[in-house]
Amino acid sequence: MDEKNVQNYTHTVFLRDGEKISITGVIDVLTFDEETVILDTDRGMLTLRGMDLHVQRLDLERQELELEGELESLVYSHSHSYGRDGGSLLSKLFK
Repeated sequence: MDEKNVQNYTHTVFLRDGEKISITGVIDVLTFDEETVILDTDRGMLTLRGMDLHVQRLDLERQELELEGELESLVYSHSHSYGRDGGSLLSKLFK
């Protein structure tokens, strides 16, 4: 996706009922398992930690992600370097 298209999206995080998470502005999913999800967003790196985290829907073209599970923490980092040299987990899976 080119830089021009990325600027058309807004980054939002919605938590519904403590267990459903909707995130927009997602550029890439760098790593995920049932306890940790690390995202590259248009606002920097976003790390979500919790229990039984499961990706319900991922649409990188629209920069949207929906997760379910018990969210314990949500932490932003302004570093965009995580996983850049080797590519993301999803890019490795779909080669």
